[in-house]
Amino acid sequence: MDFITSASTAGPAAAFVAGIASIISPCVLPLLPAILAYSSNNGKYRPIAIILGLSISFTLMGIITSAFSAGFQAYRDYIYLVAEIVIIGLGLVMLLEFNIFNNALLDKFSSKRLNNNGLLGGLVLGISLGIIWIPCVGPILGAILTMVAVGSNIIQGGFLLFIYSMGFAVPMLIIAYSANITTSKLGKISKYGIYVKKAAGIVLISIGLWMIYTNHISTYML
Repeated sequence: MDFITSASTAGPAAAFVAGIASIISPCVLPLLPAILAYSSNNGKYRPIAIILGLSISFTLMGIITSAFSAGFQAYRDYIYLVAEIVIIGLGLVMLLEFNIFNNALLDKFSSKRLNNNGLLGGLVLGISLGIIWIPCVGPILGAILTMVAVGSNIIQGGFLLFIYSMGFAVPMLIIAYSANITTSKLGKISKYGIYVKKAAGIVLISIGLWMIYTNHISTYML
């Protein structure tokens, strides 16, 4: 069984778990009550519009990545090699807590952006969050996009990133419509995000090593 076959089977579940792991990030989770509470006060369906915008943003990333890599199928072996190196590298970044992603984009998240009222404003806000949160979720998102690039299937790529966004959506909906979840409580939960991050790093390293074995070593053992 090659990597593509295995990824197509386990990919959706892994992408959903990756979305949940991403939202636990200390620079994402504590911000959610302020964003979603404000949104709920300006319309009970606005949080859903935000999540829809977030899903659009991530799904487009998957489609674009797949479409780009599809044009380089003549260099498929090199794509595999680069993917293996990138996935292992991102796993090490998470495991060893290297901060290679700049959080400056988060500083640009202003009250002006938050104050765009209505469903359309929520949709635009969600699309913006998909980009603004890249520094926080970079390693996990990068790994998912790398796997999508290896597959080079536009429909599957968009679908996997949509499922990834659903990993964001479920906790966000719970927070948006729960009166008992506060910033301080989520701040405490986010402290455990470091353990989730390290566990995800180990998983990524394992996936990268498995890809190396599947794509390069096992063929010489047959």
